[in-house]
Amino acid sequence: MSNRRIRRTPRPATLRVGGALDILTVLKALGEDPNAVLTEVGIDPGLFDDPANLMTYAARDRLFKHCVARTGCQHFGLLVGQRMNLPSLGLVGLLAKTSQKTGTALRSLVNFLHLHSQGAVMTLRTNDDVVMLTYDAFEPGLGATDQTGDGAVAMMLNVMRTLCGREFKPIEASFAHRKPADIGPFHKFFQAPLYFDAEHYALVFSHKWLDTCPQGADKDLQRLIREQIDSLETKHSLEFPEQVRNVLRSALMTGHCSEAHIASLFSMHSHTLSRRLEAFGTGFHELVDECRFEIARQMLENTALCVGDIGTSLGYSRSSAFIRAFRRWSGTTPAQWRATAGDLTSR
Repeated sequence: MSNRRIRRTPRPATLRVGGALDILTVLKALGEDPNAVLTEVGIDPGLFDDPANLMTYAARDRLFKHCVARTGCQHFGLLVGQRMNLPSLGLVGLLAKTSQKTGTALRSLVNFLHLHSQGAVMTLRTNDDVVMLTYDAFEPGLGATDQTGDGAVAMMLNVMRTLCGREFKPIEASFAHRKPADIGPFHKFFQAPLYFDAEHYALVFSHKWLDTCPQGADKDLQRLIREQIDSLETKHSLEFPEQVRNVLRSALMTGHCSEAHIASLFSMHSHTLSRRLEAFGTGFHELVDECRFEIARQMLENTALCVGDIGTSLGYSRSSAFIRAFRRWSGTTPAQWRATAGDLTSR
């Protein structure tokens, strides 16, 4: 493989404004003027007049960072997530709410989240009697992934309580960032063991909850919503390389990222996968490198995991191999990059 650095200029990831409205609600609750805050970060307040409007992940990231600085509330994202639920996800949330089983509802969220938000992925993993619902943001260059991640896990808990009833209890909640100085707000909301410096933002719970019947289950309404979802899929389907990147983001963290395995997820042979990517001027191994670089940067900046553990998470058997790869991608070592990122964050 050549020693060139990773250079990619993807389309900016977007999300429905409806998924960010609770930011304004929390600002008001903390005594701030939402319109003034939006203007300060270069966002037109009128954008929030229609929940169906789109905003970029970069804009939401700037907004979250400014909200934390303006309010002094380090768990601002957690407060936002505590107010979010299925209605925040628009049509995708309604599809989940009307499902006949909680497991079906969660799979709908996983499969169709990209219609609401194109800069993150959710996965549903089962292991014996335990289920892990994960959230990962993969848009590069973001500085407030800790805030959005905290909010996502909080929303997961609200979603599960809506689908399963108030008696729902998680086994644990995980966060892919360093342990905050004050974890009191986290303990108070989740009332479950908390794990920081994790590989994913995740909620873990018993498999039994997948078989519960949501209170809002409506077979006929769900059929109508699914027809609208299918129509949106046709209109707004991602280009093939973006679809592969979405799958790779989760596959890399579970060690199932071989070309043959990824191709099978698209019901095609690896040669077909290669040809389709080549038509867009890219290749499978190039996408793997891009995704590894994005994940590595996020973990170096947001967690206290050592370089060796990060390399292992990304599939490298030796730290030296990961360090060489990172130098090829960025021109510097992981330790040097982390030091520089820390300096920028502290300014």
